[in-house]
Amino acid sequence: MWASPTINLDLRLSAADTVGTRKRKRDVDVCGIQVVAAGAKFNLRRGNGSSHNCINGYSSDGELSRISKSGFFSSSVTEVDRDPSCVSFTTFNILAPIYKRIDPQNQGPRESDCRSFWLSRNESILDCLLSESSSIICLQEFWVGNEELVHMYEERLGDAGYNLFKLGRTNNRGDGLLTAIHKERLRVVDYRELLFNDCGDRVAQLLHVQSVAPFQNQKGSVPQEFLIVNTHLLFPHDSSLCVVRLNQVYQILKYVELYQRENRLKPMPIILCGDWNGSKRGHVYKFLRSQGFVSSYDIANQYSDSYADAHKWVSHRNHRGNICGVDFIWLCNPNQARKPLKTSWAEAVFSILKFQLRKASLSEDDAFAFLKGDNYADSVTYFSFSEALRQVKLIGVPYGLCFQQLQDLWNQADIDGNGVIDFEEFKQKIWNSACPEHVLENLNGCMEDGNAELEQQEAIGFHIKNAMLYPREVEKGLWPEDYSLSDHARLTAVFSPARMRCSGTQN
Repeated sequence: MWASPTINLDLRLSAADTVGTRKRKRDVDVCGIQVVAAGAKFNLRRGNGSSHNCINGYSSDGELSRISKSGFFSSSVTEVDRDPSCVSFTTFNILAPIYKRIDPQNQGPRESDCRSFWLSRNESILDCLLSESSSIICLQEFWVGNEELVHMYEERLGDAGYNLFKLGRTNNRGDGLLTAIHKERLRVVDYRELLFNDCGDRVAQLLHVQSVAPFQNQKGSVPQEFLIVNTHLLFPHDSSLCVVRLNQVYQILKYVELYQRENRLKPMPIILCGDWNGSKRGHVYKFLRSQGFVSSYDIANQYSDSYADAHKWVSHRNHRGNICGVDFIWLCNPNQARKPLKTSWAEAVFSILKFQLRKASLSEDDAFAFLKGDNYADSVTYFSFSEALRQVKLIGVPYGLCFQQLQDLWNQADIDGNGVIDFEEFKQKIWNSACPEHVLENLNGCMEDGNAELEQQEAIGFHIKNAMLYPREVEKGLWPEDYSLSDHARLTAVFSPARMRCSGTQN
């Protein structure tokens, strides 16, 4: 068991269960909605997945096909190498029927009230997923609270050769996550469940996966291993929730780091899939970039982090009618240098603070004066710093920063450790936050240009071969009005193995 100063992690083991198939019915039914208030603590557990015996052999050739607006596949548009070592990922928020409104103008009736509606739509979703036949499928807003729908997915995906791992949001919210791993291509080494128990009752799944097909390196044939996370972050209903979303990602990365260290894992890729409820302009995106992650879709389509490229594609039309790009398949290769996690997190929080101050039209000098408060000296005290963060709702609100996190921020900002933040420290750490090169490190102990004095080892990473969004109109920043499969587009990426040189040291 391990505990941080602010979060309790409860690790427990439960046996895997095998769920049998069940014949799907098509009569009309009425189902209600169950939404329960938020919980209190974050905990972690070793999860139980459901699995099926493979009935049909794996027949995917790695081909990605065009999808029509209705959600069904038509003629092939992309030929991916028929290489069994390639791994394909699909992430898709399938819009739980308990949230889908039958009439956009009426807040009352939901799709869950009409069985024929949600059954037909989810059959179409499964048709698409099975036609695409990705190695790994990550679904969000999976209706775990409906037994019939759950069995439908278990039956059809199980018959197609997938192992299924499902996880409901805490407090019986009704929806959750589903991760499906094709057993003839990949073997699941370990599976963990992360329960945040925050104001959104969000959860995440962590899987340690190993390829079945061997990869040839200097030492012969070795299986490729990687870690994959499936999650769905909180929707930013207001700016005070930005720090909650940032903490969700921080806890995911912190546990991935802990998992690697405790299991003495060799350097391997990390893939994060899901609905991040934030765009390329947001704090979570910048935080992940500082941690060495790249967006597979942006890399495949040669898009940069620039403002001009931030709106080239979309993947979601939210309940407010806005379209935005929020669905990502993130990749961090084992040779990627990263900032220390706590440093990167502090910079992201300072970025949120600066955003709030600039939103209030404060200049650099005015922002420093705001942080000083009533202090007559030309410096910020710990008390005035705390009061300023309270006023911008970073602390003192439910699920805001806790005492230890506030202390961590203060220690980052007070560079010389003299108990106050002067103007130069304010500019360096808060207003113009930048991490100097000498603090860059890799949590896996790998550097692209390794030091010759360090023992070198070969790691197997991933090369992003291709990535596509469906329906295809969203790749041009448009949302087709006749698309009804979900309020999210589906994102698929194909990775191929690649040799990488890494230092042999582990953190």
